[in-house]
Amino acid sequence: MRVVKNLEDISDGKLYDIDDIVQADTGGCKGCNVCCHDIGDLVVLTPFDAYEMTRGVGKSFDELVGVHLELREENKILLPFLKMVDEDLRCNFLSEEGRCMIHQYRPNICRLFPLGRAYQKDSFKYFLQVASCVKPKLDHVKVREWIGIGNYDQNKTFLMDWYHLTKAFTFRMKFVYDEAEKAVLHQILLDAFYRLEIKDGEDFYEAFYRVLPEAKRKLGII
Repeated sequence: MRVVKNLEDISDGKLYDIDDIVQADTGGCKGCNVCCHDIGDLVVLTPFDAYEMTRGVGKSFDELVGVHLELREENKILLPFLKMVDEDLRCNFLSEEGRCMIHQYRPNICRLFPLGRAYQKDSFKYFLQVASCVKPKLDHVKVREWIGIGNYDQNKTFLMDWYHLTKAFTFRMKFVYDEAEKAVLHQILLDAFYRLEIKDGEDFYEAFYRVLPEAKRKLGII
């Protein structure tokens, strides 16, 4: 999650909703993968991203960490990021042909590009990151079609709740100075949400909201 404060500096000055038309369609990229290089500090994964990734590659979260993901502190919160590899700092999920090997299960931020999210109090809209894609001309497409994510309303509700949780946890961590206590809180966050146990008959969202109240209590946030 990254909060953009000066949209006018990076966008076309407009905010888009899910059924709006935006000039963001890259036309399948046609072999281009420039946006998949040197972005390790940008692609922070939500629990849903991690769940989709584990489902797509058939490995657990802990099996992905160190190989495909790396844990980094951002605003004093330990979170998983996509791992960049080799001298060209490419995403480790790029094939030798330069194509995404987890395209169907790629993180939300990757799905959005060249769009971004502008969070408001109880919702968010999308903005177009101008000059972020190297293609000279992008085509018009409906935002919903471009993102291509199922159960959109559920996903948006989750994203808002995750946004508020991480915002509250960031504030909480400002007052934690003991390294041992920090480590315990980070472990609670990772165990509860990134090592989320999906029970029989549950989907990701049901499991997330099942563990959310107790995890917030342990993290000491409202």
